[in-house]
Amino acid sequence: MASFAFHSARGASDFLGLRLGRRGQTEIVYDDGAACRLVWRVVGEMPDTAPLREALQTAVGETRVLPALYAELKRRAIAIEVVAH
Repeated sequence: MASFAFHSARGASDFLGLRLGRRGQTEIVYDDGAACRLVWRVVGEMPDTAPLREALQTAVGETRVLPALYAELKRRAIAIEVVAH
């Protein structure tokens, strides 16, 4: 799996990325560029990262990135668990 990242095009510092964690698990990273950095682990196997890529890309384009991210993941039935906040 390749890592990828998206930055807000609205001029905000919002960042969403996908990476492999220390144990090889897929993780989603959010950073607002100021005070908030969150990491979630994707629960279960994700052989195709296209749905994750689409969810992150759509969410980072919204004004309220985190609520949009949760909605996009829910719509695609992608389960996550908190790693760090």
